[in-house]
Amino acid sequence: MYHDILVPISFDPERDVSAPLKLAGLLSTPEGRVTLLHVIEHIPSYAISYMPPGYMEEARQAIENELSSLAAELPNARAIVIEGHSGRSILDWAETNKPDLIVLASHRPGMQDLLLGSTASQVVRHAACAVHVVR
Repeated sequence: MYHDILVPISFDPERDVSAPLKLAGLLSTPEGRVTLLHVIEHIPSYAISYMPPGYMEEARQAIENELSSLAAELPNARAIVIEGHSGRSILDWAETNKPDLIVLASHRPGMQDLLLGSTASQVVRHAACAVHVVR
């Protein structure tokens, strides 16, 4: 049983968010805390000019709302949205906040990923805590 679990959430269509949430609920102690973390990737400056005004603010608000509704399904869960590169940002957050466990979903990899998705692979290789990958 774990007291502090980090669950990075990706809203990509090929990722199942229910499996990591269910596992985090099962592995958490009754008083344990679960943090749902979403990383908004930086959009290159050349692409920003093609987006309508206010797009990033609206997108961030929609993500925060969706993440908060997912967090409401678990006891002692909270939602956090940050910006950066997904793998590095997850590792940086984990290094600062010291969770006992990271539970993350991985897509079905292609040959370029070999066995895990690139974000999952980076987190598994470099996290200082236990990591559970769900497919």
